[in-house]
Amino acid sequence: MTKEEFLKRLESDDEYSPGWQAIDDAFELLYPGQQPKHFGTLLPSRAQWGGDNYLDGYSIYDSNKGYKHIVTYGMTVLYGDEEAFGGEWNGWGYEMTIKLKEETEENCMWAIDMLSNLARYTNQSQNYFESKQYVKGNGKSLHIGTDSLITALLIVEDTEVKPQYSVYGKTEFMQLAGITESELQAILADYTNIDKLIELMKADGNLELVTDMKRSKSYL
Repeated sequence: MTKEEFLKRLESDDEYSPGWQAIDDAFELLYPGQQPKHFGTLLPSRAQWGGDNYLDGYSIYDSNKGYKHIVTYGMTVLYGDEEAFGGEWNGWGYEMTIKLKEETEENCMWAIDMLSNLARYTNQSQNYFESKQYVKGNGKSLHIGTDSLITALLIVEDTEVKPQYSVYGKTEFMQLAGITESELQAILADYTNIDKLIELMKADGNLELVTDMKRSKSYL
């Protein structure tokens, strides 16, 4: 699409949202025909309206592999934006995902709050996430108020969702995988343990690096 065509589309279609469509297209490839549960954030809470929420919403898909697959909307440019046209990367260049071993959307709401906090951190600190990074917690369960060994996060490229391209540039999908405090400490002691941890998790059958808050063992 040329910029002239882009501008004509913007002028003629108030709902034109190429960044949003790129996310939907990526997940349509993985979950063809599925209508996800979508949760939008309230307009007054969004940063552009003076709030502190940098995401516009979240979709939760049901995987036939037994988990919920959550994706954010808002780390990339979603709607019509002339200034964003023709970029190499769309916005921060990625949306966040997480796969939770849960049966209901209600049990995933804590993770949506966590994703919101991570988006706020990136936008306020200007520090973005890349694959093979980690996010330290406070040594307690990621799900506040629950008892779990999962206290930190490993960041990897989503094991299933492929990068997408729109008129705004490339969008990748960074997956957050829950890890234990023991695993985090092993990574802090030796960064190469990240690759070892991923290998051990997959060897134990967790090929998609699903976060199971009931996991009772550490691999490192």
